[in-house]
Amino acid sequence: MKIVIASDSYKGSLNSGEVAGAIEKGIKNVMEAEIVKMIIADGGEGTVDALVDARGGSYGHMVVSDPLGRSINAKYGVIGDAAVIEMAAASGITLLKEEERNPLITTTFGTGQLIKGALDSGCRRIYIGIGGSATNDGGLGMAQALGVSFTDKAGNELGSGGGELSKLYDIDIKNLDPRIKNTEIIIISDVTNPLCGEKGASNVYGPQKGADKEMIKTLDNNLLHYADVIKERLHKDILNIPGSGAAGGLGAGLIAMLNAKLCRGIETVLDLIGIDGHLKGSDLVITGEGKIDGQSIFGKVPVGVGKRAMKYNVPVIAIVGSVGEDYEKVYEHGINAVIDIVNRPMKLSEAVENASYLIEKAAENAMRIYSINRRA
Repeated sequence: MKIVIASDSYKGSLNSGEVAGAIEKGIKNVMEAEIVKMIIADGGEGTVDALVDARGGSYGHMVVSDPLGRSINAKYGVIGDAAVIEMAAASGITLLKEEERNPLITTTFGTGQLIKGALDSGCRRIYIGIGGSATNDGGLGMAQALGVSFTDKAGNELGSGGGELSKLYDIDIKNLDPRIKNTEIIIISDVTNPLCGEKGASNVYGPQKGADKEMIKTLDNNLLHYADVIKERLHKDILNIPGSGAAGGLGAGLIAMLNAKLCRGIETVLDLIGIDGHLKGSDLVITGEGKIDGQSIFGKVPVGVGKRAMKYNVPVIAIVGSVGEDYEKVYEHGINAVIDIVNRPMKLSEAVENASYLIEKAAENAMRIYSINRRA
């Protein structure tokens, strides 16, 4: 019997590899099987590890600026002649304390430094996962780190953060790192929000980054002005491109400045790790994530895995930290059963602390039920 384990991380608790290890223990408590463990991500946290693990790559490490300009250590992956970057490693919201969140001043400069590091490593294809940002600067900092000049009417360089964009008058790309012209930039994201408006970067994601109502209005107006200047100076209309609002407009900046191509997050990752080759001939797939609900059908790992497994008529069990509203929708997208790891009343802190054991026991119970079905 062959079982493929392909679960997302349980954010704030266990990474994808740790979840897979716990599921493997639960399976082995019941039966012997050929088990294939795959590290999975959707373009956000864990994407670098997933691709390096699947493709036998290596890591690069460098010192970059965090969202507030402080020096931190960050890593990126190298797979052949390609690099894999998580913008969250340099410009992510988890790098800030809650009281430090302020999208008027947070910057993507460190993400630009990671791109430069990948270029220095000789990579000429760069995959950039842009989930989990702390920023709303439209990729201003990223482009500044790569040599693009943004100036006000007086010719002064803009500072950092989304609050600076209101001053923007001119953009000069003549000093953009010349290696960019010969480099393929691929954005890994399932976010389809436009840059501005009710469904834009500021309105939808601004609150979680520390923006109040007034700040959201300011940030949205600033990104609109940013788009106007880009259209006038660079002759690129990025305002309503689906995904341009991803990561506080970093999607727009990457498209406008680096000619990046936007690709679907989970689908791109699944292709790159070669999951189809493992699904063919398998008997069961076990996936999961920290919380599954009706929104999971929009680009989350379990449903992405479930849809691939459907192609090969392989049943899929999702082992999850919790279930939310309308989670039953996933049954229409390749998931055959959902099992919640919480097996008795407990506090969230207790569930997080004991997540590995609870996942193991949930997997054990799943396999006992699956064994009964096989004997029937």
